Amino acid sequence: MWLPKFALSLTLICALLSGCGGADDPQAALEAAVQQLQDNLEAKKTSAVIEQLHPEFTAQATYDRDWAKRTMTLLFMRHKNIKVLALSKSSHIDPTYSEKGHTEAQVGLVGAEGLIPDSAKHYTVKLEWWLEDGEWRLARLDWQ
Repeated sequence: MWLPKFALSLTLICALLSGCGGADDPQAALEAAVQQLQDNLEAKKTSAVIEQLHPEFTAQATYDRDWAKRTMTLLFMRHKNIKVLALSKSSHIDPTYSEKGHTEAQVGLVGAEGLIPDSAKHYTVKLEWWLEDGEWRLARLDWQ
């Protein structure tokens, strides 16, 4: 149960945020990082997703990067196609700590073996991004 939830929530979060902008705009850079995460998840690029995770990444205050890698591997083996549907999103840079960004989203995650989906879930996800060496890294992930 936790495997689909993590992969779905991570994928959904990525789908919610899109956009690109200059490196001088932290908000645009944050949105670009989220879009890249979505793209990597939908392309089933486990190693690229892991590179976007902060070394201190945790999900649900319990799971770490190794768990994320195992979970994605299992999910990607289980579903030939993975799609993220953005229902709503809100993303902002922390007004007190400019090196932290936050995203809250309502997402739908769909998995399929072929053309017809065999799995669909709705999640409320919260992401916390940390800016490190000029790149936004996903540090915290929580979902309901």
